[in-house]
Amino acid sequence: MRQPVKKTLLILLAVVLAILFLIPLFWMVMTSFKNDFEAIAGGLNWFPKNFTFENYTYTLLSQSINVPIFKWMFNSLFVGIVGSGIIVTVDSMAAYGLARLDVPFKKYLFPLFISTLMIPFVITFLPLYMQFSNLGLLNTYMALIFPYTANAFGVFLLYQFFRGFPKELEEAARLDGANKWQIFIKVVVPSARPIMWTLAIFSFMTIYNDFLWPLVATNTPEMRTITTGIAIMQQGSFVSSYGKLMALTTIATIPIVIVFLIGQKQLIKGITQTGIK
Repeated sequence: MRQPVKKTLLILLAVVLAILFLIPLFWMVMTSFKNDFEAIAGGLNWFPKNFTFENYTYTLLSQSINVPIFKWMFNSLFVGIVGSGIIVTVDSMAAYGLARLDVPFKKYLFPLFISTLMIPFVITFLPLYMQFSNLGLLNTYMALIFPYTANAFGVFLLYQFFRGFPKELEEAARLDGANKWQIFIKVVVPSARPIMWTLAIFSFMTIYNDFLWPLVATNTPEMRTITTGIAIMQQGSFVSSYGKLMALTTIATIPIVIVFLIGQKQLIKGITQTGIK
């Protein structure tokens, strides 16, 4: 009887934790449908008394606030998608080379890569900013994308998978005349699709949600991301308009939810299709 009881307790704990994480999200969405007076009043009224879409129409369609919200969304999506693609591409090749190929000094290179995970971003923040400033790349898409690419976490994550990848698959492909690049592209990458999707999802969420670096790396409204845009609106036009601010935040959350749902579906599909034929 211990196993069913233990399993039930773990499920109940997971449900409680899920509810705790969903409460702020639920409050944000419900507040976005309240008028400004009701949103400021607060209290224990979780559901809006007067359900309205005014906050969304004002945020997206009003000309009075004169801010490029759609441009902010495009910047965040563009930077997140391109940055995630570069991370998955570079980290997968680096991890495979360190795990399965005869790379010189690889037993020293891998610990060196992993040791960079212990360096806080705040230490490299100023040198990184000065480097992009000297290159004249501030306030450009390159400044928003390049700092995130080729991170050590992705190399570590994929390295563990490639280390346990069946050698029989590589040997079979080699007997069929495939070279190293063909083995990597046609044999290893399809099998590593679940873990690569996991890395892509985490990378996209990290880049999309980042606030500090886009704030200092850009100085014009057209190059801002949605996270910095929300901070600007919080201190500006929406300083006392909680309903409109929550509507903008809800809009900014939608791409993250969509990407996660798409990635989750592909992750499950990749796992079911993985195997030795």
